[in-house]
Amino acid sequence: MATTTTMVGGPLPEAEHSAQLRKAVIASTIGTTIEWYDFFIYGTAAGLIFGKLYFPNSDPLTATLEAFGTYFIGFIGRPIGAAIFGHYGDRIGRKATLIATLLCMGIATFLVAFVPSYASIGIWGAVILTILRMIQGIGVGGEWGGSVLLAMEWSRHHGERGLIASWPQFGVPCGLFLANLAILAFSSWSGDQFAVWGWRIPFLISIVLVAIGLWIRLGILETPVFQAILDKNIVERAPIAEVIKRQPKEIILSACLRMAEQAPFYIFTAFVFAYTTGTLHMSRDFILIAVLVAACVSFVTIPLSGHISDRIGRRKMYLIGAAVTGIFGFIYFGMVDTATPWIVFLAIVLSLIPHDIQYGPQAALIAEAFTPRLRYSGASLGYQLASIIAGGPAPLIATALFAHFHTGYAISVYIAICAVVSLIAAGLMPDYTGRDISAEYDA
Repeated sequence: MATTTTMVGGPLPEAEHSAQLRKAVIASTIGTTIEWYDFFIYGTAAGLIFGKLYFPNSDPLTATLEAFGTYFIGFIGRPIGAAIFGHYGDRIGRKATLIATLLCMGIATFLVAFVPSYASIGIWGAVILTILRMIQGIGVGGEWGGSVLLAMEWSRHHGERGLIASWPQFGVPCGLFLANLAILAFSSWSGDQFAVWGWRIPFLISIVLVAIGLWIRLGILETPVFQAILDKNIVERAPIAEVIKRQPKEIILSACLRMAEQAPFYIFTAFVFAYTTGTLHMSRDFILIAVLVAACVSFVTIPLSGHISDRIGRRKMYLIGAAVTGIFGFIYFGMVDTATPWIVFLAIVLSLIPHDIQYGPQAALIAEAFTPRLRYSGASLGYQLASIIAGGPAPLIATALFAHFHTGYAISVYIAICAVVSLIAAGLMPDYTGRDISAEYDA
């Protein structure tokens, strides 16, 4: 019988390896779906109601800025989580670390449901919310790297890594879809009471999703790449310090190339709620449905982009996505500012496609750049540092730009600047498409 990966106790049969690959991809995708549901449910609530509940004494614009301020805290937590969990991911393994990230994220999200409003305990409600958001960020900061590696490091063929690594990325639109679906469902069910208690239910039910995720992740094996590192006894004692010392260029480029992907994403999926409902006075449920449809489009475009990158190269695919994003920002706000329902709907549905062209190949592009024994730490740090310079500030910057210039085109210029940064970074990023990276333990 043909054999493949060597694990503890001997090599795995080909059929068993294929089964483990499927399990790893499913576990990664479902796990990231749950974690991103938790992360996005907060962003949607921040754009719709947190300003009113926790900062009621501010004018609407200031309250929105303050609500997105607590939202930003979660992004500060992400590189912290990358450092903490990246260390353990390279020390004790991908599987155990991913279980810890899921628990961290899930418990914090569940507890958000119980945070009293300003009317009950004053500013302390916002303080507690901020702490829980930070814990959320720490959890999701360690999640991405482990999920991508869990899937990618089970891949046998060099020509399929882009597609395999894109499946954990698929968890993002799934989480976005579930988060907006939950808000839409409980908004319709609770009606006028949504701002009182209805918004809390999506946070409560997250604990059920966490239990499902834990059950799935407990049933998988450690990746063959990390098992080989254990077998060779080359586990790095201080992986974070070592990867910063040995591969600082890759870390910085990984963060910068995400500017055109991450900043527009949070403008299109979080800021859009405050902008369309507050400034354009459009229906909350209408915008929720539009974002739901956009997420459904991403179900196809993310894995498709990962697959295409296996054919034409990660860097080329990423450059195309960054360039399209820079142009589309102007088209997007031109369409949204018409306030014509069908045009706004179309703009929102199309908005994630330029993002997906980058996000599909991004996981493999970043992860492949780091040597295996430092890969969890390096990929996580590079990926999550973008949270501070791109994703976290984006809704704040967008809100401030609109407050000053009173036009969405100012935000389009900001998106275009992000695209230029990504184009430069992607052009400098090493591209290992089609190269055997599994054996480079001492690189």
